[in-house]
Amino acid sequence: MARALARGWGRPVLCADPVAERARALAGELGGEALPDNAAVAAAADLVVLCHKPAQLAAVAEQVAPAANAVASILAATPLDALREAYPGRPVYRFLPSLPVEIRQGALVQAAAPEQDATKDREVSELFGELGALVVLEERLIDVAMALMSCGPAYVALVAEAQIDAGVRRGVPAEQGAELVIQTLAGTAELLRRRGYDTLAIRREVSSPGGLTARGLDALERGGLRAAFSDAMDAVLEDRP
Repeated sequence: MARALARGWGRPVLCADPVAERARALAGELGGEALPDNAAVAAAADLVVLCHKPAQLAAVAEQVAPAANAVASILAATPLDALREAYPGRPVYRFLPSLPVEIRQGALVQAAAPEQDATKDREVSELFGELGALVVLEERLIDVAMALMSCGPAYVALVAEAQIDAGVRRGVPAEQGAELVIQTLAGTAELLRRRGYDTLAIRREVSSPGGLTARGLDALERGGLRAAFSDAMDAVLEDRP
């Protein structure tokens, strides 16, 4: 996800990684510099973006906190209170992005928080807003949002794969089927956006009573499509408060 964010911003980066070659590759791709460690990044950057494992919060903060100006986290299961404790006296921000941020078509959620530094707050939100649709939610809803949009690209890819495979079973070559399905997904997403996310209106416009689409939708409902997505949400949020 760190690479996806950096590619979406398309600016030179200062980065560090336990696998030095990954940092060098990213800096080589986008410009900037691969620095020897997290402390060096904190000393040189206006904003440090945390993309490590949640369990590494304290260890990374020990390196970063002394020199950090501000910190933005994309760590799952790491609330603002934990970030404030790890980075006392620093502006901290919590975001969760989705993979399409790489092409500036992502969905991102930001945890709502009291004002810290008006200018910095605005600058950080605008920076992440460059990557797609940024939605601010109460922090108690962040994990639910994660299950919708951070996991979402994998779900959409699976749905596309299932449709392509269904076409292959009936004789459509996989390459042509993929082009048809992916373009339909992309076009439908844009149409929904332009029509105010009115999913019911789109379904009604495509479906005539007793028609082919209505039969297909009925088969999907009988197959448990809605229940499957509900179960996926519950599985992602299992053991979370």
